[in-house]
Amino acid sequence: MEGYLCETGMTLSELSWMRRHLAGLMRDRTVYTPISQFAARSFRSPSPYGVTLIMSPWNYPLMLTLEPLIDALAAGNTAVVKPSAYSPATSEVLRTILSECFPPEYVFVVTGGRAENQALLEQRFDKIFFTGGKAVGREVLRHAAEYLTPVTLELGGKSPCLVDATADLKLAAKRIVFGKYLNCGQTCVAPDYLYCQASIRDELVDCIQKEITAQFGTEPLENHDYGKIINRKHFDRITGLINPAKVAIGGQADAQALRIAPTVMTDVTWDDPVMGEEIFGPVLPVLTWDALDEAIANIESRPHPLALYFFTSSRANRKQVLARCRFGGGCINDTIIHLATSGMPFGGVGESGMGGYHGRAGFEEFSHLRSIVDKKTWLDLPMRYQPYTGLKEKLVRMFLK
Repeated sequence: MEGYLCETGMTLSELSWMRRHLAGLMRDRTVYTPISQFAARSFRSPSPYGVTLIMSPWNYPLMLTLEPLIDALAAGNTAVVKPSAYSPATSEVLRTILSECFPPEYVFVVTGGRAENQALLEQRFDKIFFTGGKAVGREVLRHAAEYLTPVTLELGGKSPCLVDATADLKLAAKRIVFGKYLNCGQTCVAPDYLYCQASIRDELVDCIQKEITAQFGTEPLENHDYGKIINRKHFDRITGLINPAKVAIGGQADAQALRIAPTVMTDVTWDDPVMGEEIFGPVLPVLTWDALDEAIANIESRPHPLALYFFTSSRANRKQVLARCRFGGGCINDTIIHLATSGMPFGGVGESGMGGYHGRAGFEEFSHLRSIVDKKTWLDLPMRYQPYTGLKEKLVRMFLK
């Protein structure tokens, strides 16, 4: 069910949206023409970049390959697709599907690891679309700079989930548990850490405990619907971030099955190792604040996150967070669902990425919108041509102000 919800279903939703709206997206878009350019029509015309490179990650290997590919093809581009080496079975499925659907001069799939990535980045493309971590994102951007190739980067970061004392704590816990432990926490927009008002921390943690039991059972590691970590390298990295002395919920792990129970850590500080990197796993550190100004200042002092979530019933607090915090996207009183809306772009800001896609934004991300003036020939105003007599100068000053 998680696979359909987050992979196949999301991909079909984007494909359906694009098929319904593509004719409108391809049309020229008339814009206002200044009186000084009379008689003419001004418009913006979408044009494909050309040959694109789409590099996708392992955590949602189907959706995060096919959704940008849908947008690229809709905009008229061809594509070289490079799925992650960490999800080889899905990569082979993608190669089979895409080779059946498209001739290789339209879409070509390259599988492999670092050597293939490096070889591709040394080629010249008209557009590069990369989803993954910041370290590789920097490398992509460095190679793209050699040819001044436009780049879209969908990265990640430590996405905060704020909860204040006015929130519905039971509902907040249900939605936080869903968003955090979906795909075993391996979601780029999962709440990375819980940042709640100190007065409600214990009650909120109790609610989260009940929700983990309700959604995953008393023994999550025995639940066949609960996911696993992609490989041993990431399993060891995530378990290394867990401080047993601060575990309030969970903490158990099965190294053979690569499973880590939904875990909550309390009394966490900004100096703990778990706060030093994006967790990308089923571990939820809990930090507290007394004043909302304090929470906002701490979030803003760090790299801008890909997502931010705020559970509150206070309009004033909501307005304050939205006005002062910079982040890619997010939700009020929910988690992660904002990326499932084709009518809104999805993307990061600053260290969490650049550019956005989905729906119209995806079509435009893979298009160059040319600005064109179609000037008529039946009238030619003489005021722009030399010599500039006194009357011409007056006319220019009248029209251009």
